[in-house]
Amino acid sequence: MTEPLVEVRGLTRIFGTLRAVDGISFDIYPGQVVGFIGENGAGKTTTMRMMVTLDLPDAGSVKVKGFDAVSYPNEVRKRVGWMPDSYGAYDFMDVAEYMDFFARAYGYAGKERNLRIGEVMEFTELDKLSDRPVNKLSKGQAQRLCLGRTLLPDPELLVLDEPAAGLDPRARIEVKNLVRILAGEGKTLFISSHILSELEQMCDAMLFISGGRIMHQGSSESLKVKEGHPSLVRVRLAAEAKGLEDWISFQAGVELFEGDKQSVRLKVEQAGAEQLATLLQKMVKEGFPVCGFEREEIRLEDAFVDLLSQSEGGGS
Repeated sequence: MTEPLVEVRGLTRIFGTLRAVDGISFDIYPGQVVGFIGENGAGKTTTMRMMVTLDLPDAGSVKVKGFDAVSYPNEVRKRVGWMPDSYGAYDFMDVAEYMDFFARAYGYAGKERNLRIGEVMEFTELDKLSDRPVNKLSKGQAQRLCLGRTLLPDPELLVLDEPAAGLDPRARIEVKNLVRILAGEGKTLFISSHILSELEQMCDAMLFISGGRIMHQGSSESLKVKEGHPSLVRVRLAAEAKGLEDWISFQAGVELFEGDKQSVRLKVEQAGAEQLATLLQKMVKEGFPVCGFEREEIRLEDAFVDLLSQSEGGGS
C-alpha cells in the first residue's frame, strides 16, 4: 500500500485561551489533490503554516515523507512549496527580477537558474509579463507570480492558501487549469479555498475544518450523500395533483419540502434506488400524474452549511 506523503497526527496550536487547531489528524497521499475547507478563523492557515514549518505546534506532529517538520525543517522545506494568500510586492522590481531573486535564494546558479526560471515563467505565462513591475500586476497576475515563485524548487507537495481568492472569473479559470496540469504531472496539492464548487471539480478528497477540528474527511460525494441522511427528490407533474400533499403526509419517511402545480420536492429518509422505485410506483398507482422523477444533486455549499449546523447543534 502507498505510504502517505504527509502524516498529521494530533496537531494542536493554542493562542492564549484559543485552541486554533485542536488535535487534528489526517493523511495526504502522493498525487492527491486535497481541498481544505472552513470558514474564516476555522484554523486553515494555522494548520498550513505548521505543515510548511512556519509555525510550531503545541502538541502533535507533521511529517512530510517521513521527516518531522519540527525536528527536520530543512528536509521538509526541500519537498514543500508554500503559496500564501498574499505576498510582498517590491518597488523597482519587475517580474523577471523577482523570479531571479527567488531562484538564487533556492540555490540555482548559472545556466541552470536561467533554464529553471524560463520553464516556470512559460508554464505560468509570466514570460509575457517579464518586464512588468511587480507592484503593477493585477490580482490574477500577482497570483500567477506567487505560484511561479512556489514552483521554482520543483516541490513534491504544493500547499496553496486561497489561491483563487479575490480573482475575477477568468483568472479563477486560469488558476484551476494550472492546478489540473500540476495534478496531471503527479504533483500533490493541498488547497485551502472558500470557492467550494471549484474545489469540488479539482479535488480528489476534502477536509472540512470548523473550530480547529476536522469535521469531515473524504470525497465530496461522501459528504453530499451520507448513509441514513435524507435526500431531496423532485417529482414533476403533468397536471395539478389534488390531494397529493395529504397523500405525502401519510407516507413514512417522506416529507414535503416544497411544491407548486408543476412539481413537488420531497425529503426522503431512505432514498436508495429500490425505495425510490417503490415510492414512484405507489404515486402512479394512486393516480397522480407523474411525468418526471429524479434525485436532486446536493450542492457542496449546502452540504458544508449542513455540516456546520450539525456541529454547532452538537450533531456528529
